[in-house]
Amino acid sequence: MYGIVLILVLIITGGVVAVIGDRVGTKVGKKRLSIFGLRPRHTSTIVTIVTGIVITTLTFGILAAASENVRTALFGMEQLNRSMQETKNKLARASEELTAAREEQGKADMALAELKGSVQSLAEEAERLSAGNRVLSAKNDALARENAALDDLNQSLAAENDALVAANETLAADNTQLIGDKKALEKHTYDLRRGLEIIREGDIVYRAGEVIAAGVIKGGRPEDEVRADVTSLAQLASRNVSARLGKDLPDGEIWVYSPEVDDAVTRIAKSSGDMVVRVVAAGNLVRGEAIRAALDLHPNSIVYRQGEFILAQSYRLTGMGDEQASESLVMDFLKRVNAAAAAHGILPDPIRGTVGVIDGQQLYDIVQTVEPLYGMILFSAYARDDTDALGPLRLNIKLEQEQEQE
Repeated sequence: MYGIVLILVLIITGGVVAVIGDRVGTKVGKKRLSIFGLRPRHTSTIVTIVTGIVITTLTFGILAAASENVRTALFGMEQLNRSMQETKNKLARASEELTAAREEQGKADMALAELKGSVQSLAEEAERLSAGNRVLSAKNDALARENAALDDLNQSLAAENDALVAANETLAADNTQLIGDKKALEKHTYDLRRGLEIIREGDIVYRAGEVIAAGVIKGGRPEDEVRADVTSLAQLASRNVSARLGKDLPDGEIWVYSPEVDDAVTRIAKSSGDMVVRVVAAGNLVRGEAIRAALDLHPNSIVYRQGEFILAQSYRLTGMGDEQASESLVMDFLKRVNAAAAAHGILPDPIRGTVGVIDGQQLYDIVQTVEPLYGMILFSAYARDDTDALGPLRLNIKLEQEQEQE
């Protein structure tokens, strides 16, 4: 569009300049003007030439004023040519560089393809390594669990080792104790031998475990009062021993281990009820030796009330008047009563195991009553008095004829 406008300007300018030149030439010709003394015809020619020059000059001037490209073509052609040559050179170099770049791109594409192959190989290798890592992770977990188990085992072994060390220390202490016990046993053996010699030469006054004295001490009191009662019971035991050995004999004194006495006093003082206290021989008491005793404590309570039923047992009697058989039957019933009373809470004698007393006359009367009886006879035992754990249990025995079933 710009070129068309430029051409139209040139055409219009040329036409205008031509018209002006024609009119100037016509006027010069009509007036027969002369320049520089020349003939009018030559002057007209010169005017025409000048007009053409003016037209050309104006044309180039207008073109130069109207277009930078025209100015460049008129005045900067060499520079333009140099620029074009430089541009061509640059284009050539750019083409060469483009070719080289394309070659480099081809090489890069080949390298990229190789790189893609390497990446694929690396991906496969990474997957293989990942699988290996998973396997190693599983092995590590298993090893961690084994390590934890080994730690637990080590701790257990350490604890067992500590226990063994403690056991060794205990065994060492036990060994020391055993050495002491051995010496004590040797001394005890010597004492036993000495005791046997004394037994061969003397007699036993009290057997081990035999009750020397017994009594009921009220609990829940100050220890001083309880201790006074325990001391009184020990004095009673001493008198009993003196009575059996002969009064005013020095070996009638009682010796009880002091801590055992203190413990008994504390237990009785703290007890809410009464306590049965029995002084028993700690060993066989041989005449001439010191009397070693122990304290036997039991809670006391009323076991049987007066007239309370104890036991019943049926026996078949022959009525033959056999005194020995009747006595055996009565003794069997009394043993059953003794066992029932002991199970019920009455303390039996440590030596004989009996819990009650029955005098010879009462036993004789019962045997005499049983001798003539015939058939099934029910023996029943009742408590004669209120009886506590200390006893003794005294009996009333009742005999009844039973109706035999046909």
